[in-house]
Amino acid sequence: MCHCLEALRAVLRFWLPAGLSCPRGPPSLSRSALLPGLLVGTLDVVLDSSARVAPYRILHQTQDSQVYWTVACGSSRKEITKHWEWLENNLLQTLSIFDNEEDIITFVKGKIHGIIAEENKSLQSQGDEDPGKFKEAELKMRKQFGMPEGEKLVNYYSCSYWKGRVPRQGWLYLTVNHLCFYSFLLGKEVSLVVQWVDVTRLEKNATLLFPESIRVDTRDQELFFSMFLNIGETFKLMEQLANLAMRQLLDSEGFLEDKVLPRPARPHRNISALKRDLDARAKNECYRATFRLPRDERLDGHTGCTLWTPFNKLHIPGQMFISSNYICFASKEEDACHLIIPLREVTIVEKADSSSVLPSPLSISTKSKMTFLFANLKDRDFLVQRISDFLQKMTSKQPVGSGGGRKASTMGLAPELCPAPPEASCQPTNPSTALGGRQSSSVQDAPTSSQGLLRLFQRNSPVEDLGAKWAKEKMKEESWNIHFFEYGRGMCMYRTAKTRELVLKGIPESLRGELWLLFSGAWNEMVTHPGYYEELVEKSMGKYSLATEEIERDLHRSMPEHPAFQNELGIAALRRVLTAYAFRNPTIGYCQAMNIVTSVLLLYGSEEEAFWLLVALCERMLPDYYNTRVVGALVDQGIFEELTRDFLPQLSEKMQDLGVISSISLSWFLTLFLSVMPFESAVVIVDCFFYEGIKVILQVALAILDANMEQLLGCSDEGEAMTVLGRYLDNVINKQSVSPPIPHLHALLTSGDGPPTEVDIFDLLKVSYEKFSSLRADDIEQMRFKQRLKVIQSLEDTAKRSVVRAIPGDIGFSIEELEDLYMVFKAKHLASQYWGSSRPTAVRRDPSLPYLEQYRIDAGQFRELFASLTPWACGPHTPVLAGRMFRLLDQNKDSLINFKEFVTGMSGMYHGDLTEKLKALYKLHLPPALSSEEAESALEATHYFTEDSSSEEALRQEEQEGGGSEDVQDKRGEEKGTSPPDYRHYLRMWAKEKEVQKETIKDLPKMNQEQFIELCKTLYNMFSEDPMEQDLYHAIATVASLLLRIGEVGKKFSGQPGRKPRDGAPEDDELPAPDPPQDPAHSELQPPAAGDPQAKAGGDTHPGKAPQESQVAGEGGGGEGRGSPPQLLSDDETKDDMSMSSYSVVSTGSLQCEDLADDTVLVGGEVHSPPATARCGGTVDTDWCISFEQILASILTESVLVNFFEKRVDIGLKIKDQKKVERQFSTSSDLEQSGVSG
Repeated sequence: MCHCLEALRAVLRFWLPAGLSCPRGPPSLSRSALLPGLLVGTLDVVLDSSARVAPYRILHQTQDSQVYWTVACGSSRKEITKHWEWLENNLLQTLSIFDNEEDIITFVKGKIHGIIAEENKSLQSQGDEDPGKFKEAELKMRKQFGMPEGEKLVNYYSCSYWKGRVPRQGWLYLTVNHLCFYSFLLGKEVSLVVQWVDVTRLEKNATLLFPESIRVDTRDQELFFSMFLNIGETFKLMEQLANLAMRQLLDSEGFLEDKVLPRPARPHRNISALKRDLDARAKNECYRATFRLPRDERLDGHTGCTLWTPFNKLHIPGQMFISSNYICFASKEEDACHLIIPLREVTIVEKADSSSVLPSPLSISTKSKMTFLFANLKDRDFLVQRISDFLQKMTSKQPVGSGGGRKASTMGLAPELCPAPPEASCQPTNPSTALGGRQSSSVQDAPTSSQGLLRLFQRNSPVEDLGAKWAKEKMKEESWNIHFFEYGRGMCMYRTAKTRELVLKGIPESLRGELWLLFSGAWNEMVTHPGYYEELVEKSMGKYSLATEEIERDLHRSMPEHPAFQNELGIAALRRVLTAYAFRNPTIGYCQAMNIVTSVLLLYGSEEEAFWLLVALCERMLPDYYNTRVVGALVDQGIFEELTRDFLPQLSEKMQDLGVISSISLSWFLTLFLSVMPFESAVVIVDCFFYEGIKVILQVALAILDANMEQLLGCSDEGEAMTVLGRYLDNVINKQSVSPPIPHLHALLTSGDGPPTEVDIFDLLKVSYEKFSSLRADDIEQMRFKQRLKVIQSLEDTAKRSVVRAIPGDIGFSIEELEDLYMVFKAKHLASQYWGSSRPTAVRRDPSLPYLEQYRIDAGQFRELFASLTPWACGPHTPVLAGRMFRLLDQNKDSLINFKEFVTGMSGMYHGDLTEKLKALYKLHLPPALSSEEAESALEATHYFTEDSSSEEALRQEEQEGGGSEDVQDKRGEEKGTSPPDYRHYLRMWAKEKEVQKETIKDLPKMNQEQFIELCKTLYNMFSEDPMEQDLYHAIATVASLLLRIGEVGKKFSGQPGRKPRDGAPEDDELPAPDPPQDPAHSELQPPAAGDPQAKAGGDTHPGKAPQESQVAGEGGGGEGRGSPPQLLSDDETKDDMSMSSYSVVSTGSLQCEDLADDTVLVGGEVHSPPATARCGGTVDTDWCISFEQILASILTESVLVNFFEKRVDIGLKIKDQKKVERQFSTSSDLEQSGVSG
């Protein structure tokens, strides 16, 4: 027993630079050989390169043993002492009952292991699914990088970071918002923290220097990581996290953990719940994109199987996917077969008899009399049970008409023209009656509620005139009918290579709307949301927004050459669809080019069908295309440039020089070629797009460049290249179209070389598939991720430049400094998105706002930035000063400030001459910067400066009467019969408003005595860490003494009845009643309690300006009488007991240091006895006041003060320090404190 206690009590001698850092107190137990410290540290590092050496450890060792047990470790003496106290209270008392050392060792080990198990059990009971080892890694990550509790670790990997040409083996921690790396090898430490929102490039590559590595680029650095056990898994996870960050920059959607995700029966080893969540998200996104399913569909599971295809009598191998509303199948061979079976269509699910030819078969029958036979299912019984569960959850009420085809009224072409109803022609054209008139009152009353505009406005064309075209159209219809017979019709149709061939040959006009709905997946959403469109139309009726104004402006620009949109019937339908979508998705609202695409959709479908096609287009097929910054189109433009370099390298460089790609691709992609090609040709591309997706648009764009390569290579400028491409596109024709040609109003570009060559659209499509069909959907998604990083970061850089340009030129900071400040400011805003969900800044950012208003910070965030960036560091008083600065800058009182306001506050401290800096400091001690809570009394806070009371009362009266002033003026004008002011009057008013109002020092109100005390307190704290501390204290004591006497002299002048008003201000008709007489020589100011960080301020003042001669009165006095200098404010919050000498500095040496107590404050005369102090309490002299000019003149007499405020401080160094300190190790501060205390 004695050996054990001696070992425990002597344990502090084992402060070896080794051991695994333990996140909490006792629960840490490890075994190591007792070797010299350096060797132990090296071995520990080899075993775990992320282990930072713990400077303090408690070891358990018996006298005869060469082995010790690490009981606890800590990063500071304070932390290790806590552990020791815990051991004394909880362990040492119990050891006395044991007889031998082995029992003691066994007990200590068991006790600590029990604590660990109990802690893990309590974590599990709180719903934590993460395994114990993962939790240890998460705690280590938080401690190592100083991350808060809100930062969740997703996964961690062992890898090497290449620092130069030397690999540093360590651990890579991937959290929701950061990439972190730590390595400690042979005494050398490497620590990296990168925010995902700062990543500009992320790719997996293999070079001679970096074999199979992952490259991570930011604006400042390039990082390479290699030697992963599973580089594919790591890179995939990094992609997902970077994508989430880009989404956050795009629309402020932070990461939300999926609570619906089913929990595993037992936690996966070393896999966090967040990792499972992200994996499930990736699978869901892939599943929805492959089968064009609604955005809220979740994949439940997938399994290998075979599908019997009756059209070719084969069992096709592939994967079956099951979700809550669909059963889908995808063959292993890409084009062999795809199948989508909505559960709303399923009637029977049964297990068929197994055989050697057909093992574990499953038969599924639908309402459309189709039967699908799956086989080779591994767990058929479980699968059938899951499908049965989903079928039971399906609502009993099934939408009517949810079969395969559309309404019967939409099938087939109209043989003759169906004229519009008479009431349609007399519809009003103004917005109010259009949205709230008779036609909008019920969508079902409009002809467009049941059929497309093309059928209503089909021109009469005799069949014999069409000839071969009509025959070709009938052949297409017959081909599709045969296909429907063999492969099925509707959502449950087998989709094969044959389907694609028919689409490429052209969809007949009678089937176009139906097949668009099926291939895009819009049909699924339409039948599962009956009545949704009508409800949106009703809700949006009569309501106006920026989106509705833009819609009205563009309505008559939507295919004006088509007869359907030369009539109010088509315009009204287009208005309803666009407005309904703007109300469904206010994030997008309305974007130019949506009107062109929607007008084409309305030609081939009813309003409701066009609406759901638009939903599929904007939200799934062309993601982020139609937002305020057209990010999706810019991303695909980047892909187009990359593909041009790959497929047309000789043309790529020329196009980049001309700058053509950025000009052409946006119009091509945003409108799917509808705005640049004749309508009957572009609609064929739309057919292929709904079946194949964006791949077709990219292929056709490449084919167009390839066809015009020779001419483009000969172009000398952008205009010539645009002319070549424009002429080519204008002459892409559709020889098979049965509709009368519609004049194309894109651009009638002609040349003197003769008529241009016509190009058939089907030939163009054929060439695009022959030359560029190697494009795959997976590759395009991978390229989209790569380009999205570039585009969004480029947009962020544009936003930064725009914000910096919006800052006035007189702000004082350079462009580089402003950009650095913007990045720091933005990072602080984003921190609220990460961890501050309760903060006002955590509210979703609106990207439609001006750039300057998109990022804002609250008072707490400003306080943190102020503390790290201000040149006026005031120790513990700094947060108080920051709060005042924030209130001064927050002019609209919404508790948030933008970047311009932030920079204005910073500039006031860094730039300008002595007067400007003092003026900024002066304002921080007047309302509104000095809040009412800081005032000593409500009366003193409310009655602010008697001198300006007359003007303030007049202003208040004017504000109260402001509501009716305009009416009074109008009435007077009518009574007198005068004409309104001419335009010159308004120009003068406008010029006066635009004129910069330069504030002068005479505009500043006077400061009362308590506010002056607060100013002196701030100055005192500001000087506490300056090298010239003693000189500054002496100077400020001299100035404060002088100013107090000036204020006393000013009181005498303010009390004289015959005084002249200052600066021409009107005399007060009535002076306030004087306070009871008080001897200024016996006045004393008592400070607020030392524990109160908020300084008390406020007070009432009387007007009056002391003559300049009084500023020097009594400066050399002996200090015995009225002019005795005051002592500077003492605050035991700001200094420790070692710095008390700083408090004792006085201006003239008239007072002895021994006479000063800790709570001594500014005194107008001499130090009094305790009874006098008690009598005066915390009162202030309400008649005392001082002006800014007097403070400025007094400070100018002290050169050391002038030098302090005029010395330049480099904000660049503070920004760099702030970035470093932003993510400090939680242990580093403890180490510093322990070092100081030691």
